[in-house]
Amino acid sequence: MPDETEDVEEQVADEQTTDAPADETTDAEPAHLSDTEAKILGRLGRELGDDVVESASAFGTLVVRVKPTAWRRAAEVSKTELQCDYLSFISGIDWQPAPREGGEVAGASSAPVQPTEMTFGAAGSTGRFQLLAHVESTNHKWGVTLKTDLDDTSPRAESWVSVYPGADWHERECWEMFGVSFDGHPSLRHIYLPSEFEGHPLRKDFPLLARQVKPWPGLVDVEAMPGEEEKEEDAAEEGQPEGAEGGDTS
Repeated sequence: MPDETEDVEEQVADEQTTDAPADETTDAEPAHLSDTEAKILGRLGRELGDDVVESASAFGTLVVRVKPTAWRRAAEVSKTELQCDYLSFISGIDWQPAPREGGEVAGASSAPVQPTEMTFGAAGSTGRFQLLAHVESTNHKWGVTLKTDLDDTSPRAESWVSVYPGADWHERECWEMFGVSFDGHPSLRHIYLPSEFEGHPLRKDFPLLARQVKPWPGLVDVEAMPGEEEKEEDAAEEGQPEGAEGGDTS
C-alpha cells in the first residue's frame, strides 16, 4: 500500500515545480516566502481558491487570512491536505487601542507603550476582532497560522471541534475572554470565570477598575518593599537633631 506521506510530498513538489493553472493561483502570495511557505500557500490556494484573502510571512511563519465562510474548511484542508495533525492554539485578538485610564501619563517610562490608532498584524484585517489558529504537521515539521475577520458587534465563527477535537478548550476560552461565539461547539461554558460574570476581560474596552483608581504601577505611590519602611524610619530618627525626639521642651 503506498505511503500517504510520500504521496502528499510528491503532490506538493509537483505544485512547486510546474506551472499551476490560472484558477489555482492566488494574488495573495508575496515574493518573500520561503520554499516551504510557498508550498503550503500554494496548496491552500488550490483548495480554497478565492477564499484566501491575504498572506504574509511573519518571523518565519506563514500567516494566511481566509474569509469567515471558509474558516472550518481551512481547518479541514490543513488537516487532510497539509497533514497538520497538531493544533497549537485558537485565540482571538482585539486590535482596538486600549483606552487611557486613571490619569496615565503619556510617554511615562514605567507604563507599557500602547498604540493610539488601530493597527493590524501580518496579513491584515478588516476590523477590530479577528480569530487566529496555528496548526503544525509533526511529520513534515511545517506549520501555518490561519486567521479570519469577525464582526465587530457580534463576533462568531464556525467551530473547529469536529476537525480538531482539541479546539474545544481553546474555543471556550476565546468565547469567555473575547465574546466570540462558535457555531457547532458542543458546550460553550466558562473555564476561569463564574457563570454570572459579565463582560469579556481580554477586550480592550473592558473596564480595568484598578487602573481607574490608580495609574499604572510605578508612576506614583509605589508600594514599599517589605522592610523598607522600617529602614526609612530608622534613618529619619538618626537624622533628627539632638533633643528633637522628645518634642517641644520650652
